[in-house]
Amino acid sequence: MSEFSDLARDVYRVCNIKGTFRLRSGQVSNEYFDKYLFESDPRLLKRIGAALKVRLPAGTELLAGLELGGVPVATAIALETGLPLLFVRKKAKEYGTRKLAEGTDFKGKRVTVVEDVVTTGGAILDGVAALRAQGAQIEDVLCVIDRESGGPEKLKEKGLRLIPLFTASELRKSLQSPAEILYGKEKQ
Repeated sequence: MSEFSDLARDVYRVCNIKGTFRLRSGQVSNEYFDKYLFESDPRLLKRIGAALKVRLPAGTELLAGLELGGVPVATAIALETGLPLLFVRKKAKEYGTRKLAEGTDFKGKRVTVVEDVVTTGGAILDGVAALRAQGAQIEDVLCVIDRESGGPEKLKEKGLRLIPLFTASELRKSLQSPAEILYGKEKQ
């Protein structure tokens, strides 16, 4: 198995849980990718950061981690690349600096947004709109898992390209043997 396949298998085993879950989008799913389970494992998070470094678009000047799950992933990528990062809140603080995004100045800079799991992209669209309104140049979004629930299409409508480390389908397949993948058999 390749390092990528090993990482997919490990992420899936750590964070995939079954049950009935309401997602941020309002959708109900029988499968949940609990991002905090891979984000709280320093060895796994380091591997994710290294893998996302390879997918980072050329010309990126800053990383923007969205509250809360995008922050540890963006930090892992920053540690791998040396790029500065922003910590982006869902809404600006009502005290202190009253900032939406903490970190270095981003006006006029090419920012790549980082998220953990994407379903429909609603949280990303909110964050990107706020950052663009303050002068950030944003075209790309990195994520660990694309749930394949319409996120890339919604983001594309706003001029954004989603670059996932894994799709939900790839994670599910990571537990299958090579023969099962080759012959299209589902794992029992």
